[in-house]
Amino acid sequence: MQPTDYIFGLRAVIEAIREGKAIDKLFIKKDLQGDLASELFGLMRENHIVAQRVPVERLNRITRRNHQGVIAMLSAVTYHNLGHLVTGLYDDGVLPFVVVLDGITDVRNFGAIARTAECCGVNALVIAERGSVSVGADAVKTSAGALLTLPVCRERSVAGAVRFLKDSGFQVVAVSEKADYNYTMGNYDGPVALVMGAEDTGISPEVMALCDTRVSIPMFGHIGSLNVSVAAGVMMYEVVRQRLNADLEVM
Repeated sequence: MQPTDYIFGLRAVIEAIREGKAIDKLFIKKDLQGDLASELFGLMRENHIVAQRVPVERLNRITRRNHQGVIAMLSAVTYHNLGHLVTGLYDDGVLPFVVVLDGITDVRNFGAIARTAECCGVNALVIAERGSVSVGADAVKTSAGALLTLPVCRERSVAGAVRFLKDSGFQVVAVSEKADYNYTMGNYDGPVALVMGAEDTGISPEVMALCDTRVSIPMFGHIGSLNVSVAAGVMMYEVVRQRLNADLEVM
């Protein structure tokens, strides 16, 4: 880990939050107390920052310097607010196209999905604050720099993000090998959000229940599923294909 990837110490982290730095992960010693700690906790509540309470040994593995029980990992990018982004797309007359990632934690898959998404004119990727991959230096590198230009919205929950997208006029499409509906039969001419799940667990039941349509990509070999980044690429280019054929704006 490079020294610029994180900051440590109570005052340093407090000032970083006040200055609007994008905090990727925040580790706090389990029994941390005191006036500065209380100030930090207040700022966390105001800015909806979630921390992980960890033993001091976890912090010491990151740095042996005087961290005062607090280490903040900095994001390589500034996350976008999904509500503001969607409003802006509609205001600009853009036909929205969003990809929602549910429980995907592998950095290489995330970077590959982001690279294809940027090439397909996707307007944003949506991830969750917890239980999800984050935009670090490795993800940016794997994406060939796409994550430096493609907006990423980090929401409290995928289910909440899906509800918002549905309420905003999006057709939310779950991509799952368990679905019976062939992905080419879907209609993606309107505002669309594709939901991709983790390779081991797939889309969570809560999120799946919220989706408008469930589609699958046909399999003809002996392996039961595609790599999630490959499946995402197939789906994204199907959206592009249909929009091009309908002479719709794809960017």
